[in-house]
Amino acid sequence: MLFHGLSAFPITPMDRQGRVDTGALNVLLQRIDTAGVDSVGLLGSTGSYMYLSRSERRRAIETATECLNGRTPLIVGIGALRTDEAVALARDARDAGAQGLLMAPASYTPLTDDEVFEHYAAVAGATDLPLSVYNNPGTTHFTIGNALLTRLAEVDTIVAVKNPALPAADIAAAHQATKAVVPASFAIGYSGDWLAANAILAGGVTWYSVIAGLLPEPSVKLMRAAQAGDTAEVPRINGLFEPFWTLFRELSSYRVVHATANILGLSPHQPPRPILPLADGERVRLQTALESLADV
Repeated sequence: MLFHGLSAFPITPMDRQGRVDTGALNVLLQRIDTAGVDSVGLLGSTGSYMYLSRSERRRAIETATECLNGRTPLIVGIGALRTDEAVALARDARDAGAQGLLMAPASYTPLTDDEVFEHYAAVAGATDLPLSVYNNPGTTHFTIGNALLTRLAEVDTIVAVKNPALPAADIAAAHQATKAVVPASFAIGYSGDWLAANAILAGGVTWYSVIAGLLPEPSVKLMRAAQAGDTAEVPRINGLFEPFWTLFRELSSYRVVHATANILGLSPHQPPRPILPLADGERVRLQTALESLADV
């Protein structure tokens, strides 16, 4: 049941040299833990995994393991350009206390289905930790289709997928098509915060959430309403989140949550360069978005 429920993905606060601020990371993790999410997704895209060295990734995992102390399961992103690097990162995550792994097929040269399968098979075989396939075509420019997912689901430790959610009109059919090609126990989850609640209503079992890493309490309320199939409460809460969803779509969730962490006093750090911080006018819009969540 690891890859079920609300998985909160915090930023990884770091200085200009890429050193993790463990104090600020602890503050974020304590908020998430207290809110009652179902897991923490450390070192996902929101957690800047591709901007961190192997040693800093490990330090972040050790910090999270100590902070959470087994209360909230820890899923760790291990994506890397080379298979041997991803294998080493998987073992680091295991040794540092992770309960599960998440991996996107990161690449510079476009990959084939066979190359992605071999990459996953090698990494999955490096530890006994359960692994979720991170299907993130917007970032990796590679789509893990259902035919490839069927092959990946046959690997013993690959037990879940993190798919991009689709608009409400399309998600039910897409979810059923994926469900038809994987084992019944395979956990089909979704990212894309502005679409995720409807993906849960359509049968998804996991919301891999950017906003829950920063604002876990209202995110938990939205997820629990979706899990309960509450078709009145879900649109009400989702509507209160809409100012954030608009900013996510317009500016990217990565930039928005870093700036929001600054506004809330949770982290003094900016995104790693070359990503630039948001302008003052955009931060005013963020403050308005925060105020809209007062009624959740």
